[in-house]
Formats: sequence, C-alpha cells, structure tokens
Amino acid sequence: MQIFFDTIVTRQDLIVERAIEHLYLSFLAIAIAVLISVPLGIYISRKRKMAEFYIGITAVFQTIPSLALFGFLVPILGIGTLTALVALIIYALLPILRNTYTGIIEVDEGIIEAGEGMGMTPRQILLKIQLPLSLPFMMAGIRTATVLTVGVVTLATFVGAGGLGDVIWRGLQSWNNSLVLAGAIPVALMALFFDFVLKLLEKRVTPKGIKS
Repeated sequence: MQIFFDTIVTRQDLIVERAIEHLYLSFLAIAIAVLISVPLGIYISRKRKMAEFYIGITAVFQTIPSLALFGFLVPILGIGTLTALVALIIYALLPILRNTYTGIIEVDEGIIEAGEGMGMTPRQILLKIQLPLSLPFMMAGIRTATVLTVGVVTLATFVGAGGLGDVIWRGLQSWNNSLVLAGAIPVALMALFFDFVLKLLEKRVTPKGIKS
C-alpha cells in the first residue's frame, strides 16, 4: 500500500494532467451524444417505421470491439482527440437513443388523448407531457452511456488522445501494478461520481407528480 501512495505522490503531475484529459473527453463525448440522440429519439418516436433502422445502426456500432473501432477510424481521421471523440460518441449513442425512444412511446395514450382533448398542440404534448414523463427513461440511458464512456476513454491513449489510459498503459509496460491502480482507481471513481451527479440531476428535474 505504501508503494501505491508513493507512486501517486511521485507521479501526481502526470495523473492530474491525464485525469483532466479524461474528464474533458468523457464530458464532451456525452454532451455531443445527447445532442444527437435526444432529438433523433424524438424524431423516430414520430416516425416509428424508421425507429428500428436507426436503433439498429447504433446497435451494430455497439457490437464492434472498442479497440477495433478506434483502429478503423485512425486511417480516416488520423491520430488524436478527434478520432477518440468520434469513437466515444458512437458508443454513447445507443443507450440514449433507445431509452429516449422507449420513454416517449411508452407514455400512456390516455394521457395524450386527454391533452389533445384540452386543445394542446403536438408540440405542447411533447414538451409538457411526453418529455417530462419519459425523463426517467432518458436519464437512465444517459447514466448508462456515461459510465460506459468513462471506461472506454481509457483506450483513447492508443490513438494519442491521452486520458488515464496512458497511466494504466505505462504501468503495464513497466510491470508497475501501483501505477496501473493509480490510473484505474480514478477512472472507477470518476464513473461513480458522474453516475451519482446524474442521479441527483434526474431527481431535481423530474416533476414532483411523476416522482410520487
């Protein structure tokens, strides 16, 4: 244990720098994935015949091994942050897209009909009924995608994008288990932290009536 703490102290500059890179890649990838998946999920909930096509495409990408996807993108985008971001966004799409779509279509038709009977427009029904009621589904998808992304970011080091995977890889190359743990433990803590924060955010933005 003492060796582990000594490693953290002696390599703290490297660990902090790579942790910041890890946070940056994770946050940006999830933010972009949300901006793509939520509007697309709303769209396919209106065009249900196209839903399986779009969800199927994201599911196919999800089946590609992480390292292989990074490798496929290198000849196209080169080495660096852009390649890592594209791969991470692709991996984050499926949980958010599927949960957004499922949450919206699972809203009780009786509630929607009641809104229509009150003279609400399709836009008002979407914003005031469907999205609030589907919010728990959407947040569950975002939380899943976030935890997944934080873990996959460790592979960004193989395309020169940095992150805590660099610390882990250095530890593996030098047979230094303490350095491996110094990179792996912050990744796990980061995933738990993001999940906790998103859970709090979900509770805060969910209307009280839905909570009860």
